[in-house]
Amino acid sequence: MTAQHPRGVLDTSTLILLPRLDDEAVLPAEPLITAVTLAELSVGPLVAASDEERVARQAHLQQAEADFQPLPFDAPAARAFGSVAASLRRAGRKTAARAYDAMIAATAMANGLPVFTCNPDDFAGIDGLEVVAVPMPGTQ
Repeated sequence: MTAQHPRGVLDTSTLILLPRLDDEAVLPAEPLITAVTLAELSVGPLVAASDEERVARQAHLQQAEADFQPLPFDAPAARAFGSVAASLRRAGRKTAARAYDAMIAATAMANGLPVFTCNPDDFAGIDGLEVVAVPMPGTQ
């Protein structure tokens, strides 16, 4: 089975769960990540509760850095962020509470790409964003 989308942005949750997904055919043929996802992953080792967790999170970050050339949060993404923030506000959601997700959505929109996520509710209410729900591992 081939992927429905040729290219798409994996959000941070999907990237983290990537090795455990039940069906990779739901992913785009060319999965991409954003610089915002690398920023979010960079926090993980610094706030880990144990050395074991810190090592695992650092390894995950380094693997993502090795496997992907991230899309930047650049001027077009910054302009798209305004639209994302306004959509979230109209939907009664606070942009600051989901700032990483809003910036990932803006980067995807600026590049004309869908977001692939195991947590589609994180992107609910964003006008003009195509969201592709990726089943959580073990739910198919």
